Amino acid sequence: MIQRLILSFSLLSVLLVGLSTEASAQNTAFGFEFREVAKVVQAGDTLRSPWAGGLDSPQFSSIDLNGDNQDDLFIFDRRTRRVQTYLNAAAPGGGRQWQYAPDYAMLFPADLQNWALLRDYDCDGRPDLFTTATNGADIRVFRNVAGSGGLPQFQLVTSQIRAVLAGSTTININTGANLPSIKDVDGDGRLDILVVDWDNNRVITQYQNTSTSTCGGLDFRLTNEVWGNIRNCLATCGSYVFSATPVLCRPTQVQHTFGSNLTLIDLDGDGDQDALMGRDYCTELVSMLNQGTPQLAAMTSANSNFPTAATAVRIPYFPAAYNLDVNFDGRPDLVVASSVYDNLDTIDIRQTVRYYENASATAVPDFQFRQNDFLQHDMIEVSTQAAPVFLDVDADGRLDLLVSGLRRDAPGGFLVATLAYYRNTGTATRPVYQLITNDYLNLSARKFGSLRPTVADLNRDGAPELVCIGYYSVGRRDFLGYYRNRATAGQAPDFDTSTMYYINNVPNVNNDAVTFFDVDNDGFVDMLYGTNSNRFDMPGQSLRYYRNTGTSPVETAFVEQDADFGRIRTSTGARPMYLYPLVADFDGDGAPDLLTIDDTGSLRLFPDLRAQTGIFVDRTNLFYNNVLGRYDDGYLGARQQNHFALAAADINGDGAPELLIGTEAGGVLAAATRNRVLSTRAAAAQALPLTLYPNPATATATVQAAKPVSLTLLDLTGRVVRTVATPARQHQLELRGLASGLYLVRCQTADGQTGMQRLVVK
Repeated sequence: MIQRLILSFSLLSVLLVGLSTEASAQNTAFGFEFREVAKVVQAGDTLRSPWAGGLDSPQFSSIDLNGDNQDDLFIFDRRTRRVQTYLNAAAPGGGRQWQYAPDYAMLFPADLQNWALLRDYDCDGRPDLFTTATNGADIRVFRNVAGSGGLPQFQLVTSQIRAVLAGSTTININTGANLPSIKDVDGDGRLDILVVDWDNNRVITQYQNTSTSTCGGLDFRLTNEVWGNIRNCLATCGSYVFSATPVLCRPTQVQHTFGSNLTLIDLDGDGDQDALMGRDYCTELVSMLNQGTPQLAAMTSANSNFPTAATAVRIPYFPAAYNLDVNFDGRPDLVVASSVYDNLDTIDIRQTVRYYENASATAVPDFQFRQNDFLQHDMIEVSTQAAPVFLDVDADGRLDLLVSGLRRDAPGGFLVATLAYYRNTGTATRPVYQLITNDYLNLSARKFGSLRPTVADLNRDGAPELVCIGYYSVGRRDFLGYYRNRATAGQAPDFDTSTMYYINNVPNVNNDAVTFFDVDNDGFVDMLYGTNSNRFDMPGQSLRYYRNTGTSPVETAFVEQDADFGRIRTSTGARPMYLYPLVADFDGDGAPDLLTIDDTGSLRLFPDLRAQTGIFVDRTNLFYNNVLGRYDDGYLGARQQNHFALAAADINGDGAPELLIGTEAGGVLAAATRNRVLSTRAAAAQALPLTLYPNPATATATVQAAKPVSLTLLDLTGRVVRTVATPARQHQLELRGLASGLYLVRCQTADGQTGMQRLVVK
């Protein structure tokens, strides 16, 4: 057994396809780059940022990203934990426009969660980053220091802001699920922190900045437990009472409410801060004018029809307001977006970003409604859980695009899956996707509560079937099935949606994923099945291989061959969740590769699938970042239950597949291959060389590389048993406590070059 495994590992150098080295300053490793792979047209408009990936719960801040002294746009999506960045760029017809620039997202910490706001606390002209700590409660601060070429660079200053209560007693400032307002409230030039109390969500707590310097400190004191005399009540979404002394909002009932977001703006130009508040499970943004002073706020009434009755904010749910210039006129406008941190309420998220232009040139803002889908209008947006698939719908020889998503058009209803059809109206080398219908095949009538489509010629007649995996909203019955194509090969598909044929012997768990590929090269398409299933009667792991026996009917032809195909695990050794597989020749060596993505947002390439055995050898950090000049993981968002979907095809005739990634936020990301022609089998032999000694080893082993590398040690099951994240040319690997046996040492440079060696532990 050990001999067979050793021989298997001796083939690693053959399997490491696409891991070529740098050539001088030019990185020649194979990978992907985010790119606009095709134009997209909707309702006659060519979308500016079609492949931006959707927006769910965006939080907006201004920052100069590229050092051109123009305020660009930083967006943190609370629900998906993904950063989006836009440059303030010249528009083709004059003026300015927002230009999607995903590479700048990697300038920010990768572990953001809950909320992230940019505010300049040290008065150096560079906005710093305030965000929730990794424990989900505290506030941490990253100082924005001058980076190379004027790029922002964030250094952690504190992982926990504390505030003085009385004497020397201090507490941490806990925001809970609430968005705080970080602003100079009392006019002393220092940023204060105001947040709705996370414990009962009834009052606004003021933490005054008491730093002794004119600017630049992070010393705080709790100075007001009921700022503005505002007290939340739960009777209605707009119900507030105003009292400096405790008041029972609802006698004989529980005296707490749900979360609340706070934004402070001087709405009436009198020099003090007024309040805008949005509450969870509510659609209104409530305004309250400050009748007091900057030092002692006092509110006396609430307006639920802000800014006007005719254009009042109504967003499902949990609105949060952001005061920044988004139309390039130098005046701060108002952007209001949903702040939900999940979608258990099954809301439609296609049009949830309201834009109100500040039409006033005075100190009193005049917010005029302009748009209910700010930035969303410029991208593919199918509400949530987008899943793309290529298919030549009209048989014109050009691949069209289908994108499934979940929407809820009727209040009080439930999410229903639909399939948007984008016809390719371009040429063989310049694709243009034009939206024809949001409900191809009228699938909304089927009441699917989830849908991930793909196409495969299951009956070998040359005409692809439409394969659907998902569940029915009514009864919540999970399924994997297909609609037969009544057309012949070469004709436009004619799917018979009157009958779905269900494929048997699979786990059928909500949000499973499937792709079809002839794994064993016998002429029949096999099935790779991604699942979270832990059914006792179908044990296995995240990726399962079902061999097509070629028998009839198709529904019973797939037989489980391997319930833990590739022994795929996350970097921590855990089972990947919501894994989505796809097979294509990405690196151009003539052999099919396996590409996977899971809810961590990490894309993994397993080169030369058919040559892989046992624990599959992979490569991560696949996206080349042109701003930083290195490979990274693309920063796609890492939140539990993020759903991604993959599709790939050569749509521009260059011989290389373009990659589409459907996101939880209801959008689609697009990437093209990079350095594909250099990623050949011969180049695979140039994988990063490693020196490993002693081998066999007992207590420790030394690992040396020509470049700084991070290190992972895996056992034969694919479980990660040791990790060294800090890059170095030499690592001392601690082996005490490990069972005797064969292990795999995997090292990777910052630019994605990988080296592997086996290690025997005695």
